[in-house]
Amino acid sequence: MKRKLKKVLILLFLIVLLSQTPFIYRRYELAKLSEEIARINSQRKELEAQDRYADYKGIIHVHTNLGGHSTGHFEELIKAAQNSELDFVIMTEHTAEFFDTSSLTLRGKYLGVLFVNGQEVDTASGDRFLMIPGHADSFMDSKLETADFIRKYKSLGRLIFVTYPERLKSKEADFDGFEFFSLNTNARRINPGLFIFDAVWSWRSYSELLLTKYFARPDDSLRLYDELTAKRKVTLFAGSDAHSNIGFFLLGDDAGNKVFYLKLDPYERVFRLIRNHVLVEKDKVFNEETLLEAIKRGRLFVGVDLWGDTRGFRFMTENGQTMGDEIEETEMPVRLKVLSPLPAKIVLLRNGEKVSESYGTEAVFDVSEKGAYRAELYLDLPTLRMPWIISNPIYVR
Repeated sequence: MKRKLKKVLILLFLIVLLSQTPFIYRRYELAKLSEEIARINSQRKELEAQDRYADYKGIIHVHTNLGGHSTGHFEELIKAAQNSELDFVIMTEHTAEFFDTSSLTLRGKYLGVLFVNGQEVDTASGDRFLMIPGHADSFMDSKLETADFIRKYKSLGRLIFVTYPERLKSKEADFDGFEFFSLNTNARRINPGLFIFDAVWSWRSYSELLLTKYFARPDDSLRLYDELTAKRKVTLFAGSDAHSNIGFFLLGDDAGNKVFYLKLDPYERVFRLIRNHVLVEKDKVFNEETLLEAIKRGRLFVGVDLWGDTRGFRFMTENGQTMGDEIEETEMPVRLKVLSPLPAKIVLLRNGEKVSESYGTEAVFDVSEKGAYRAELYLDLPTLRMPWIISNPIYVR
């Protein structure tokens, strides 16, 4: 009987061990990836930007407990933004029926970080937008159809950005920006059962890198974005949709005291993954007005900064025009130039279709067709499924 039990236990042990093999291998893979990222970043080329722009990095789409759906508080958020060396954070509090969340959230500079008071709003058409800055009437105006909502708030100087593009119904609406990638949306596509085992083996040493291993290029969102920009200007950006509310604890109370509390998505971890880099003229003061003006004009690129610092990236013409600029057909052919701080595969796309590819820290492309041209850069890390850098377009009309 004892011998039989021993065999059963050995068999169970082998089954458990075999079931963990993929996750053990993932731990090994992450270790090798971390080494390779360090090696690639040792080749970093500090680019002295030869243009008139300064690079400011930050996060768009952030919530706190003020708007519900979050356990994050202002102190945690401000410290996380400072520790992550951000220049700006655009708040997008959910609206509330009895008070104006946009007037109560963070606005202005705290510990050197600029905060802007936006809101996340719905319309009667079933669309969801980020409105920046927010407005006291936004909750009441959720009864408006999308076209009327946008008309009202753009007349008041607000920026209107699409969030959750997969549910966008009003594709012809006059919005300003498009959230092509969301950390929250990407996380919801992760199989929680598989992720738990990944976390058991890899979370302690490689929590952030493990999260980016689950990143995937959002083909459908980018396809829709490219359809839009073939006709008009729209600013591309990545949203964090940071809530700081995923975790577990054994015992707690309503005062926020918790025992054995593990939070998986603290702001600081989320803020280190993927960022928006906004280019503002060096001769301008960096404030809410100049930041939002640059974002509206499309002077923005997205970088997975955890894999490599993306500062120094530039996408421009030889005449100094840059992302968001429109070039007249009479100026063709147009010479486009990409500068990268790390060696990378540089892909040029026209209306979403690849037209050319190069490798290195610099690439020049001559184009003679109308279209919205943007760049995607990929590090030489084949296990990753997401571009390292995605630019906004230069428009040749």
